[in-house]
Amino acid sequence: MPSCIAFGQDRSPVDLVLSQYSDWIATVNQTSNSVSLVDLENGEVLDEISVGEHPTAILLHPDGKHLLVTSSYSGSLHSIAVESRKLHSVAHIQLGFQPTGLSLSPDARTIYVALTDADQIAVVDFESQSVLNKIDVGRWPRTLAVSNDGKRLAVGTSGDRGISIVDLVEGKLVHTDQFIGLNIGQMQTSKRTDQVYFPWMVYRRNPINEGNIRLGWVMASRLGRIGFENGSHREAISLDPPGKAVADPYGLAMTEDEQTVVISASGTHELLVLKQQGLPFQDRGSTDHIDRDLLKDSDRFYRIEVGGRPMGLRMASDNRTVWVANYMDNSVQAVDLIERKIVRRLFLGGDETPSLARRGEAIFFDARRSLDQWYSCHSCHYLGGTNAVTMDTLNDNSAYTFKSVLPLYELSKTGPWTWHGWQKGLIDAMKHSLKTTMIGPDATQEDALAIAEYLSGLKPPPNPYRKQGTHLSPSAERGREIFVGPKGACAECHQGEMYTDGQIHDLGMGSTADAYKGFNTPSLRGVFRKVELLHDGRASSLQDVLTGDHAPQKVHGQALSNDELSDLIEYLKTL
Repeated sequence: MPSCIAFGQDRSPVDLVLSQYSDWIATVNQTSNSVSLVDLENGEVLDEISVGEHPTAILLHPDGKHLLVTSSYSGSLHSIAVESRKLHSVAHIQLGFQPTGLSLSPDARTIYVALTDADQIAVVDFESQSVLNKIDVGRWPRTLAVSNDGKRLAVGTSGDRGISIVDLVEGKLVHTDQFIGLNIGQMQTSKRTDQVYFPWMVYRRNPINEGNIRLGWVMASRLGRIGFENGSHREAISLDPPGKAVADPYGLAMTEDEQTVVISASGTHELLVLKQQGLPFQDRGSTDHIDRDLLKDSDRFYRIEVGGRPMGLRMASDNRTVWVANYMDNSVQAVDLIERKIVRRLFLGGDETPSLARRGEAIFFDARRSLDQWYSCHSCHYLGGTNAVTMDTLNDNSAYTFKSVLPLYELSKTGPWTWHGWQKGLIDAMKHSLKTTMIGPDATQEDALAIAEYLSGLKPPPNPYRKQGTHLSPSAERGREIFVGPKGACAECHQGEMYTDGQIHDLGMGSTADAYKGFNTPSLRGVFRKVELLHDGRASSLQDVLTGDHAPQKVHGQALSNDELSDLIEYLKTL
């Protein structure tokens, strides 16, 4: 392989593009931080180059010669030329704030980039590679698509649990449709109807127990679509068959006539194929399970097992072959929609004998570990982080005591575990979660060791508010002094590398329904990202935390002035 990256290094492709003449494919590989160029005639990896850390999305410019890649953790947008069957880095610009999804204007002159940590869309000129504008769109933008006339942009803002519509002419947000849209996947605009299609998951705010799971009342999967007009509301259909649900839908592709829609269900390792005509979309609510008539008709809905963790999809020009970026399989797969099977597998390189951490990663993303395969660990802890709802997992031995979802980064450093801190052993905590929250098969000791190994080594996204080697701003430095000093007294509990003392504190904020008194001090690493704060999500911003029930004067500190409060928030954003 013409690459400086070891062949045995896992690639973990998450997205891909197909060349104009279907003679090559390019993938973005998340574990190896690389882009691979693959010849489709012989399956050979022609070239591979390193890009920034944690690449997420890739686009092919209409000139057929340039690739655009976001590297989320490096905060960069890369332009890569494909020349003489080689990859050449042309330019990259620093955008910061975790760039994820990409889209191009119809004239291909403008690139739109979702900046997840900034809650913005960056507008970038393709020719000059310069930032023209940044537009506030709502929390956690990750995926996006442009209208056919180039005047509107739809953005999946998972932190606000919906779709935001942006007027690109005015350069401003004009509408957000909220529908508990969690983990919104790839988006594609219909050329016929100018609607955006996207898969997503929903949480119905019910306790996680066997009955609620089987009814589709906990986590469930949907296919949605929405128009670009002001006030547009999503339409949706359910995707989950009873007894054998779908989980973690992400990729989406359509045939040229748009009569066939293909979705990658990454948690259940399959492709879902739906025939467009007569799909029972509902503009309000949705059924708990997939429409019965649709389920009965194997020509209108069927599933193709592909294994691994299928992510990004691209439809071939023959309108029967779908190319799949398969993360856990380290491969690109060609799936024939008529024969309903994998017809080619192009291996990108990787470890044929997975490490313990890699086995744990597979468990983390595997919805088949849950009852009737409705959800995976990732469904709630998105990429190891958090989500935008409070949930009742029964993990704290009480019902209807909804808790915000704790991030799992560097998990071995944040014990004890759970909000009440009753789990003192990490391996036991892993076993208990797999059994109680997932209600799946008993976890073996090796399963628990593997997932603990994976999560203990899982690093959070870099904090864009505190770049390595730079000093705090004057405001943040003043905030640090408040944090560690008697006015804020935050460091009495939030201390050390992870900003937690690992102790249980009862601040009078619990419920009589709680099985335990007091709460484990949560880590403050990356706290600026959270949209559900405190144990029950009663606060939706750091301002709410510091002026509400957890204000310094109500804990161990003193009342803060408005200026002091602003300084403390500036410091907290850097943690």
